[in-house]
Amino acid sequence: MRALYFLPALSLLAGCATTGPKTPGDPYEGFNRKMWGFDRTLDKAVMKPVASGYRTVMPSPVRHGLSNMIENVSEPFSFINALLQAKPKRALNIMGRFVINTTVGIGGFRDVASKVGYPQTPEDLGQTFAVWGAKKSTYLVLPFYGPSTVRDGIGTAASTWVDPYKIVIRKELSFWPAAAVTAFELVDARANLIDSGADTLLDTSADPYAVARSAFLQHRQALIEDRDDSDTSGTGNDDASLNAALEELGPDKEGGTTAPAGEAAKPAASPSESTSPAPAATPTPEQPAPAAPAATPSEQKSDSNTPK
Repeated sequence: MRALYFLPALSLLAGCATTGPKTPGDPYEGFNRKMWGFDRTLDKAVMKPVASGYRTVMPSPVRHGLSNMIENVSEPFSFINALLQAKPKRALNIMGRFVINTTVGIGGFRDVASKVGYPQTPEDLGQTFAVWGAKKSTYLVLPFYGPSTVRDGIGTAASTWVDPYKIVIRKELSFWPAAAVTAFELVDARANLIDSGADTLLDTSADPYAVARSAFLQHRQALIEDRDDSDTSGTGNDDASLNAALEELGPDKEGGTTAPAGEAAKPAASPSESTSPAPAATPTPEQPAPAAPAATPSEQKSDSNTPK
């Protein structure tokens, strides 16, 4: 479910996605659409109602604090992936976030690090595989998980055995407590998805599958290319993904960007208009007309020569 957080940032794609021939990079589209339908049905029957109830009973500050804690425990694995990708600067930033939020942020409940110059720069095994050479991968919809790729799916499965947080959960907790933690993470992710407005986007789209696919692939490419380096606020990353997606779809499918005639900018004044003298002011009762100027000597001479 976390894979869909970026959908509101690409909301313009809702009007651009259409059904048609198989998209390059999605050779398993038939299977993926069936899996997408299965995931959506399960979500509407179970996950969304549970997440909606969780949002109702849990105060928003507490809920967001718990989400921060879940993000915080993923930082050590992000740190490892940054090192595997030979990105020491990002690795130090990630470790700084983890130390600050774990201590000052009370176990990650508060995201203090972002406020003091340590932005979130997540790294995962899928990104690591991309840096190692698997830059392009086939789109794949996973059961119970949603949009992914073959590369990212392998990374997700492998992380279960190499992520320090998941290793601790597996070794220190018995089956049912560990399952409860996993279930809570899924509910939290689904609740955050509702907050993001992605449900409205998908429900109003003509082809929600195509919208989710385009948005996911653009978002993953942005993460792989570390586009957040130029904008730590997070908005630059989303804008770059949106612009790239719309450019890929073509200008004729964007619904038109020409401003209405009534809203068009007025043309600049021509030189003749800009240099023409202003009309003389009309006298008002409060302001008498100025006296006529005295005749010049030449005018007086001309008048004297006029025959009477």
